[in-house]
Amino acid sequence: MTKLEKIGVLAHPHRPETLPIADQIAAELEQRGFECWKMTTWSTSDVNKLVPGTDLVIAIGGDGAMLRAARVCAPHNVPLLGMNFGYLGFLAEIGPDAWPTAIERIATGDYWVEQRMMLGCEVWHNEHCLTTETALNDVVISRGAVARSVRLEAYIDGAWTTTYNADGVIIATPTGSTAYALAVGGPLLPPELRNILILPVAPHLTMDRPMVLSEGTVIKVVVAPRSFEPEVVVTVDGIPVAQVSTKDQITVKASEQVSGFVRLREPGYFFRSILDRLEPRLAVLRRSEAFDD
Repeated sequence: MTKLEKIGVLAHPHRPETLPIADQIAAELEQRGFECWKMTTWSTSDVNKLVPGTDLVIAIGGDGAMLRAARVCAPHNVPLLGMNFGYLGFLAEIGPDAWPTAIERIATGDYWVEQRMMLGCEVWHNEHCLTTETALNDVVISRGAVARSVRLEAYIDGAWTTTYNADGVIIATPTGSTAYALAVGGPLLPPELRNILILPVAPHLTMDRPMVLSEGTVIKVVVAPRSFEPEVVVTVDGIPVAQVSTKDQITVKASEQVSGFVRLREPGYFFRSILDRLEPRLAVLRRSEAFDD
């Protein structure tokens, strides 16, 4: 494990309550002899200048902040420790009150780094690449504001597979299997897997089952012609990146980049953590049983 020397702290720019904690964490790190930088505004270009040469980044916020920080850190192989200040916090490792213990464990090397695969996405119009993106959660090709289904031709490794008549198609990583894909009935994939999940959103008289594909699969989605010009949007980790039209192509495959998340829990944490969020009544029941003891 790499010896930590330089650590960055990212506060959440829209949550003022994260700023004092960021100050406290930075002060504690400097007192322990670490070189430290801190940002309380979220300018991707500015963060990109600071991340190279950094050994670890501590990001404060919800899952959106974790996704944003992960996309900045992954190209430089910088692992991320997430502190949850959001609603679910699937990606974060600690809560707001746990940072002193976390810093102690990081300082003594008592942690491990979980590697999570990412997706590379290219959007093509004619022979022109409109954008190249990297996703930790998912790439979604879906209808726009008009409530009409779209027809999306799916090709796997160059071979036509099916044509979806649906609100959209989700192409997700195992990390993304706990996000939008889960909401539309997809399976839970543990983060150590390196598979690609593809499933439709609100399919109508068409293929309605999710497919789990191997890491090396290349998926191409083509916007199929309709009697009207469809409004189709491509989003990456929840951020719109392109609006596409008939015959435009979206290519998705595993990225060479991986995202590292610092973990303090044991490796078997994943399913227990997910179930505690999906079935909070069980946690209440366990607390009730503890009082009975």
